[in-house]
Amino acid sequence: MSNLQLVALAAYGILLWVVYQRFDAITLVRERSRAAAFFNSFVLLLIMWLFRLKTELGPDIHFLLTSALTLTLGFRGAVLCASLVLFTLLLAGQQLWAQAGVLGLTSIAAPICVTYSIYALTFHKIPRHFLVYIFACAFIPAALGIALHMGLYAGYLALDGIYHFDLLQDNYLGVIPLLLFPEALLNGMAMTLLVLYKPQWVYTFSDKLYFDVKDDQD
Repeated sequence: MSNLQLVALAAYGILLWVVYQRFDAITLVRERSRAAAFFNSFVLLLIMWLFRLKTELGPDIHFLLTSALTLTLGFRGAVLCASLVLFTLLLAGQQLWAQAGVLGLTSIAAPICVTYSIYALTFHKIPRHFLVYIFACAFIPAALGIALHMGLYAGYLALDGIYHFDLLQDNYLGVIPLLLFPEALLNGMAMTLLVLYKPQWVYTFSDKLYFDVKDDQD
């Protein structure tokens, strides 16, 4: 492993340890809705990350779905669920063990932090409304998250000498504009369906806060 990979692995390991220490596993086991949300999120994310666009001139490309995951499970739940998916892919030989830390930081930690930060900001600073929740908390963070992920991962690949930056710029970074809207739409649709049909699964959503605002004000 390179020095950059070791540093990334150490940072990712520390993040997992801190998150695990503060994660309420007892509630997850006792509440059927939380357990169902976690299990179904794991299965869906695993399927999404298995279907990747393989390119000969650059790294593989896949949708993240981390914005919907974060809003559904919360920050700690999303980190642990996505990490379980990553470890499953590593065990199956779908990802390189040497890049475990890098992938954990770029495809899990970074986009999840973006989504949860924007969610926290909108929750406290913007009037709460269903459309605001879907657009500002799911749609926009999803686009920003995949752009950040691909930018950070490309930077790692260039710094570690795996790919030349010109190659990454032409065959990897150039794809980002094409993925922004599909990623955003995918996450926005997922959260719309969850909020309408399975609101009890969504950790960050409450009918009282987003649908009954006028009643509360009156």
